[in-house]
This record gives sequence, C-alpha cells and structure tokens, in this order.
Amino acid sequence: MFGLFKSKDWQKALEHIRLPGLNMPVPASWVTVDENQAVLTLPFAASEGMLEPLKADKTLGAYNWQLRVAVEKLPNSQPELPMTFGNVIVVSSGKGGVGKSSVSVQLALALHQLGANVGILDADVYGPSLPTMLGGQEEKLEINAQQKMIPHQRHGIWASSLGYLTDTKDAAIWRGPMASAALQQLFRDTKWPRLDYLIVDMPPGTGDIQLTFAQKLPITGAVVVTTPQTVALADAEKGITMFRKVGVPITGLIENMSYYTCSACGHQDAIFGSEGGLEVARREQVPLLGQWPLDSRIRAGLDCGKPLQSAEPEHELSVMMRNSAQQLAIELYTQAQQQTKQ
Repeated sequence: MFGLFKSKDWQKALEHIRLPGLNMPVPASWVTVDENQAVLTLPFAASEGMLEPLKADKTLGAYNWQLRVAVEKLPNSQPELPMTFGNVIVVSSGKGGVGKSSVSVQLALALHQLGANVGILDADVYGPSLPTMLGGQEEKLEINAQQKMIPHQRHGIWASSLGYLTDTKDAAIWRGPMASAALQQLFRDTKWPRLDYLIVDMPPGTGDIQLTFAQKLPITGAVVVTTPQTVALADAEKGITMFRKVGVPITGLIENMSYYTCSACGHQDAIFGSEGGLEVARREQVPLLGQWPLDSRIRAGLDCGKPLQSAEPEHELSVMMRNSAQQLAIELYTQAQQQTKQ
C-alpha cells in the first residue's frame, strides 16, 4: 500500500494540513518520507501533539510519523551581533508583583520539555529569585580560567544568576548605570552551552536597566506578564510601548493570576478582575499566550526549588503552561518569517 503513495500525493495532502497554533501551510521541506516512515522536523519547540493532524489525514495517516525539533536561530534586535546565545526571549512586566519570575521559570522548563536546549538568565539584579525557584542556592557559580561563569544545570535547563554569587540576605545597593553594567557582564560573561532559547527574567519596570538591555543586547522577542488588575494593565501597556520604541518585537502577553479555583467547591473567582489581559492583547494587537490561574501548587513548588512543571509534567497546570510555551515558540518563529518578508 505504501508504495502507491508518490511524492506528489503526500505533498498535495500536506497543502491542506494546518498544525495546532500555526496559521500557515506546512512546508514540504519540513517533511521527509522513506517507505512507510515519515518525519516532521519543526524549526521551533513543540510537542508530539503537532503530529495529530497528519495522523488523522486519509493519505498522510498511512505513514508512521515521528517528530523532530531543530530550533532555527532567528533574527534579533541587534543584527550586527553574533547569535551566541540562541533566541533571546525577555520576560518583562511594567510593575512588580505580577509573577514574572514564576512565569519565566515555567516557560523555560516547558520549552526544555518540548525538545529545546534552554538557558535562563536572572536579570533582576536587585532581587534575584532563580536560586530559590530552581533550587541549588547553596551551590555557588564557578569561574573558569577565562573568567567566564559556568551556569548551573537545574531541572534540565541552564541557569545564571547573581543569586548564585552572593549571600541570600545581601542587598544589592546599586545605581542604575552600575546595575546595567552588572547585567551586561552577567549576560556576556556566562559560558552558556549551545542554546536554542535563552529566557531572560527582567527586573520590573521600564527604567534604565530595561532600556540598556533592550538597546545593547540581541533580543529575538519579548513576553509581557500582567495580572487582570487595572493598575498592572496600565503598566503592561507601558512595557509594550517601550519595547516597540526600541525595535523589539512583542511575541506575546501572559495574563497571570487570571482566576482562583476553590479546592473545596470548584468555584472560580476572578480576584484581580476579569479578562483585562485579553483586552490589552486585543487593543495592542499582541498574541495572548495564556491565562494562568492563581494556584498554591505553582507557588509551593517554586518556594522549595521543585517547580510543578518539572515535578509533575503531566499535571493539568503543567500542560496548560507547556501549551503557552509552545505557542510562544510558534509566534517567535512566525513573527520572524513575517519580518523577513517585509
């Protein structure tokens, strides 16, 4: 039966396939066919669920499908700089207290679970929280003979943070320029392995540190985190405006603490308001990557250095966050393709 399918048969069938979250035809160059075996090679991190439309097709479903992830290095905001760090994704918020660091960690872990090599940089030099959330706080960063910092490997991802260099109770009392210089040094002087994605957990706000990072370092895309609360939404829009002014694409928005579900009765309560992040995403024409709940299980895992995404990858909350990470990877890729065509 398999011998009856010629290349034009499966290629023609492929033209009508739409993969989850991808609003474009599947290029034939992404597919290789050999006898009854077929491989889908994606240029972004994704789950096995991407194969479902192929398996469901009358023609394409006759093949045994496999998924391969080969993340493509995409253009960044500083094209003259070498792509040493993979695709750099900054996770930002206009104000503190919206769970930006929590989102950064969960996105990094999720991208790793989707087949990518991932690093995470704790750019919040005033209050580094990655050592607490990822664990290993007592393990200090090593410095090699070339004066490069060796990142820690935690839960499958590579992490660099000033929190691994200083005592947990030390306060970073730096003026803006000094903090900006420290951040650039931390970024450049970490000896990262080959990465597909580098998640950067930015400090909150739109001040000197954020502007310096956006203007001087290569950024592929930005994710803005907000809660549905009115005050947070106004600051989120300021962050979107800042990135656009310095030429950094907004890859998406995540509405964190979107709702709370009572563990006893299942009632959902929109503690910080309802659909505010969705409205900002529509108004600013930014993809909404997810609406994440306020949940004690997420908080508890990060407090003890065992994130839910890593400890229970098949938990419904982990799956939800992984779906957001997959959509982030897709949006990053498709935005780059649109930019190249312009």
